[in-house]
Amino acid sequence: MIRVVLVEDHPVVRRGLRSLIDSCEDMEVVGEAGSGVEGLAVVAEAHPDVVLVDVQLPAMDGITATELMLGQDRPDTPRPRVVVLTAFGDEETVFGALRAGASAFLLKDAPPEVVLAAVRTVMKGDALVDAEVTRMLIERALAAAPAAATTSSLPGDLTPRELEVLALVGAGLSNAEITARLVISSATTKTHIRHLLAKTGARDRAQLVVLAYQSGLVSRSRP
Repeated sequence: MIRVVLVEDHPVVRRGLRSLIDSCEDMEVVGEAGSGVEGLAVVAEAHPDVVLVDVQLPAMDGITATELMLGQDRPDTPRPRVVVLTAFGDEETVFGALRAGASAFLLKDAPPEVVLAAVRTVMKGDALVDAEVTRMLIERALAAAPAAATTSSLPGDLTPRELEVLALVGAGLSNAEITARLVISSATTKTHIRHLLAKTGARDRAQLVVLAYQSGLVSRSRP
């Protein structure tokens, strides 16, 4: 059973999320909070597997709350996975959430099945960034600051193929799209992703997106 905490200041939205999650046999809501500060306390007490966090929260925004939640000392339980939900898909919000450690970023108008899929995806240790949002951000980044960064901060033992895969991950392509683009097997794609996580020290796919963006790989490899 996936234990979920909701951190959302709008009671109607929170009630809808609870109803959606509790309707599933494999997950349950174990706590709710209406602010970032309250969310920290609920997460510390409930020890959830996944936290759904709204970006726009009173007193403490969702990005700050996410960073603090993932920085809490949890000696007996693993840190939760965070799914960020927001009405805003701007660059600062998305990458702020990912840098804070969120494993998934979804817009609030995402269909219910996508929200549930995100919870299950991050629970498995994977990460999810809305592909359309990612591609939009890359287009903005390319227009605003082309080739501004270098790959000097990347590990020196990444192979040319791994750099290529990292660039495609950063550009928002799914494993299936990467497999088709590079004409390789799905198993090979998964192996490359696993090697990238190990070599870069990234916690999950979301951090690979940030790394590809910050290193400048994305600006040289458009989807």
